[in-house]
Amino acid sequence: MKGSCNCGAVHFDVASDVKGISFCHCGQCRKQSGGLWSSGYVEDASLTIEGSVRWYASSDSAKRGFCPTCGAFLFWKHNDETTTSFALGAIDGPTGLTLEKHIFVADKGDYYEIADGVPQKEN
Repeated sequence: MKGSCNCGAVHFDVASDVKGISFCHCGQCRKQSGGLWSSGYVEDASLTIEGSVRWYASSDSAKRGFCPTCGAFLFWKHNDETTTSFALGAIDGPTGLTLEKHIFVADKGDYYEIADGVPQKEN
């Protein structure tokens, strides 16, 4: 699976099965993406990133990676984990993946409902 940012300055390759397919509704993802953020994660060794990524420490425990040219929000990384989440919207072509869960639904915007029957987690 291959992905890229909006301007093409950052490319990434995913070389293993993707886990944790989710829509995140937390306040930080809503502010950064303009809505909810769809992602999956892989072990760091299975993710190859080409190009310059700017990392923003969004909390004491995690950081977010984005393209410094176009601003595309591409990655999320917990400081103490060996996995990295990546934006499903940045994948070039079909993913073949299926949504597993909605997370941080307690923080979702009041302007939409979640009505797809997929499991929801409060945080």
